[in-house]
Amino acid sequence: MPIDEKNLIRHELNGLDVTVSECLDPSKKGICGTIINETQKTITIRTKEKEKQVQKKECTFMITIPSGIIVEVKGTLLYGRPEERIKKRLPKKWDVL
Repeated sequence: MPIDEKNLIRHELNGLDVTVSECLDPSKKGICGTIINETQKTITIRTKEKEKQVQKKECTFMITIPSGIIVEVKGTLLYGRPEERIKKRLPKKWDVL
């Protein structure tokens, strides 16, 4: 099943481009790059300078899916192990730009 804005959280995020649009830690806001690793609580982003790790629960992400659509995802929806997200209920509405 291809990744689209409706099933994004049911897929692995590694390799997707991402920007941190909101974060409780102001130093993390605006980080952009490619997701290279995902754990239960964090996402590791490779930027031009180095790799940076951000907490999922603290941030809102703008993720670019392969079709070029940018999807805004609250980190709380991504919280948990990637393999366990399949079991989560999806919210009724997604913010698609």
